Amino acid sequence: MNETGRKRRRRRTRQETEADLLDAARRLLQRDGVLAGVNLREIAAEAGVNHGQIYQYYGSRQALLRASVADLVDRQVAEQEQDFWKLPFAERRAAMFRHRLAEPEVVRLEALLALDGDEGVEALPRFAQTRHSLERDQRDGALPSDADAIAAHVMAASALVGYVIFREAYARDTGIDPDDLDERAEAAYARMITGLTTPLAAPPAERSDDREGAP
Repeated sequence: MNETGRKRRRRRTRQETEADLLDAARRLLQRDGVLAGVNLREIAAEAGVNHGQIYQYYGSRQALLRASVADLVDRQVAEQEQDFWKLPFAERRAAMFRHRLAEPEVVRLEALLALDGDEGVEALPRFAQTRHSLERDQRDGALPSDADAIAAHVMAASALVGYVIFREAYARDTGIDPDDLDERAEAAYARMITGLTTPLAAPPAERSDDREGAP
């Protein structure tokens, strides 16, 4: 078949090429793990694009990985968009525990990017929406009105990220099966969150004889 009769492959748009690169990076991360390193030429080959297009579109390996993580997080959030943000604080955190535990490679990559000094990594994605939900939590009583809601969210997120990163090491050191440890950790995490959502007990009132200086 001559050149005229041969079907030519449709040229991909930039948006399609970027999507293919993100998908390729994600597949390789899931296959090899984040600690194995990511070869840009391998990502380009996996996506079926020219190696130089990675630098053209993203500028660096770090930027591509950051974009891949952000894209995956956006997809995850979109899947639960309808109901997730409407849940009260404790239920949102419980859902996030299960969600993040199912994507350990993403959590590890976020941590590696942060440790690498990447100022573009978002440790708290969709924070504007989170802030709105936290304000509603305090209005509705799901969080105490005098609680530091942002600090509560940050500490809850920190505990979850730490568990996901060290999960296998925790299981190995404790001798507990990882799946069993997940169940126990989720229960302990729920109790921690309950503590954040419970108002502090008022200090006991002074006895009248103490106020009067009686012996």
